[in-house]
Amino acid sequence: MLVSARSEIGRVRKDNEDSYLVSKERDLFVVADGMGGHAGGEVASSIVKRVLAEEITAQQSADGCEHLLLNALLKANSLILRLGQDQAYLGMGTTVTAAMFEMGRLSIAHIGDSRAYLFREGELRLLTQDHSLVNELLQKGELTPEEAENHPRRNILTRALGTVENPQIDQFNLTVQQGDLLLLCTDGLHNLVNEKEIGQILSEGDQLDTMVDSLIDLALERGGNDNITAVLVKYEERTLEDEHK
Repeated sequence: MLVSARSEIGRVRKDNEDSYLVSKERDLFVVADGMGGHAGGEVASSIVKRVLAEEITAQQSADGCEHLLLNALLKANSLILRLGQDQAYLGMGTTVTAAMFEMGRLSIAHIGDSRAYLFREGELRLLTQDHSLVNELLQKGELTPEEAENHPRRNILTRALGTVENPQIDQFNLTVQQGDLLLLCTDGLHNLVNEKEIGQILSEGDQLDTMVDSLIDLALERGGNDNITAVLVKYEERTLEDEHK
């Protein structure tokens, strides 16, 4: 598995409330975008990163990725809710998009408006659905894609981790193949760089670091009005030799 990751504070925010996790040992990759002010947002996204790193170990893979991801996120949710009772952290929460590979399958757990994209054989596919007010209106046909792109309430979330006791977390699996690229990113990227542009950058690049830099630098050039985080993974099948290293 090859991976490149980068997180930028952007050109407007004073703090970076995004977090990401890269674990090649567990084939686990995560982005999280905190909310609730600089203190709460940063804490909430960091809790997700820490809990996933602690709860999911390479030895646990027999339990199934879906089960592991869900249990870890529910534990993180409880911790965020408990800490959120403190006046300093009122209203905090976080988006999460977590991906875990196992035996040619990819498991995704997702809540909020961070995203997962799959790039395969020159085509980019959005895997996740934004849990946002604007996306709900778009799905109902009450907004056009053009109206949604510039809607003044586009950042209002309908779901996030740490806001309710029993969060509705999307989970799904798909089969992956050699050479697939998985992009996880926060809205600081996808709000400023559209899918056509993402696909073009991934199709023209040959190094993961270069592709990640191109994506984030383009968002910065367009104002960088939010924190920007991207994790790019190239799937490579493990060999028996890899398993015994």
